[in-house]
Amino acid sequence: MRARSTAGPTRPPMGWNSWDCYGTTVTEEEVLANARFLAEHLLPFGWDTVVVDIDWSDPTAKAHGYNPEAPLCLDAAGRLVPDPGRFPSAAGGAGFGPLAAQVHALGLKFGIHVMRGIPRLAVEEDTPFVDRTNVCEWNPDMLGLDHTQPGAQAYYDSVLELYASWGVDFVKVDDMLWPYQAADLEAFARAVDRCGREIAVSLSPGRDLSLSRLPHLREHATMWRICDDLWDRWEDVEANFARFARWAPHAGPEGWPDGDMLPLGRIGLRAERGDPRHDRLTPAERRTLLTLWVVARSPLMIGGDLPSSDPATVALFTNADVLAVLDATGNREVFREGPLVLWTAQGEGGTGYVAAFNLGDGPLEVALDSRNVDLPARLGTVHDVWTADVVETVAVTAQEDATRGVAPGSTAVPVRLDPHGCVLLRHIPD
Repeated sequence: MRARSTAGPTRPPMGWNSWDCYGTTVTEEEVLANARFLAEHLLPFGWDTVVVDIDWSDPTAKAHGYNPEAPLCLDAAGRLVPDPGRFPSAAGGAGFGPLAAQVHALGLKFGIHVMRGIPRLAVEEDTPFVDRTNVCEWNPDMLGLDHTQPGAQAYYDSVLELYASWGVDFVKVDDMLWPYQAADLEAFARAVDRCGREIAVSLSPGRDLSLSRLPHLREHATMWRICDDLWDRWEDVEANFARFARWAPHAGPEGWPDGDMLPLGRIGLRAERGDPRHDRLTPAERRTLLTLWVVARSPLMIGGDLPSSDPATVALFTNADVLAVLDATGNREVFREGPLVLWTAQGEGGTGYVAAFNLGDGPLEVALDSRNVDLPARLGTVHDVWTADVVETVAVTAQEDATRGVAPGSTAVPVRLDPHGCVLLRHIPD
């Protein structure tokens, strides 16, 4: 039994998620504004999914946290339904069906966030399939399910049947991975398989997630977080270098390790953390973040409010040559020493990609040895993928002084890296 076929797409999911800009408070019009922007500007580049994040059923939702004992909107079967105050098209029992239809009409997929378990408000004192000892540590809305009782599976089956009737294409399922909820994940995946609609399953968050879970994750999910929430801080970005080095070799149609959303653009409008702002990363850090996520073949979910984001930031999402690295194979870290980190990947027709990153606080100049980065000893044309500029290379002969760190018989590829910056190179054989 699988939540997703191994014959899936060769690229990970790509789209927009409301969390980084609107937290628990996003409205229907804000979702549609971002969907329209995505369809008009980014869909041609592969960005095709719109996700409504957490607490869409809470009429009292607020920025900077959750509301204990929130009066969540439920249907007669104890299933969460959208708050019609924030989602007017959900009135009269329509749920997310009308909003999903509008998103689909734009050529996009529609997704929602859900929590593990069952709403507290839906539970009677003697409900037999509730596990009150296994509840979320940070969200007060839900109780756990006892999967030794058949009612737990029946409840999930009912929930996924409802989502399928709305036209949901993607579910971000929270509180599954820390601690690891194997029985819950299996029950949820069974419900997805039974719902009659193809639905991608995204697991979150992924603090302390071990690679030993890989076979189970692949069997039951489309993508899974490998970190806690990522925000617009360099330390958050830097911490994912080691995680991606561990997980990226296993990314592919069988499942996608996820470095979390891209906190780029206009964020914090009514979010969990911080005030309204353009993200606090430097231009070099933004490019590094996106380059690392692409070369690691991570899912790409933009977190900023697209209509109000800086056009220069939005332009980062429309470089087709950069996004083509998502289609490469063999993506891996090959070197890490001091501030320098090197990744390589292989494209079609012998094309080779090299991503060089500077994790240090000062500029870095280095000559890369072509054979240290999976390139031939003698090179054809090398381009900087972000700028499309040709990179000048230097053949090193046996008679030359090789103190530049390049072995005789190889080719030197000089690069200059800004603090926390990167270059993404593409070699095309002659």
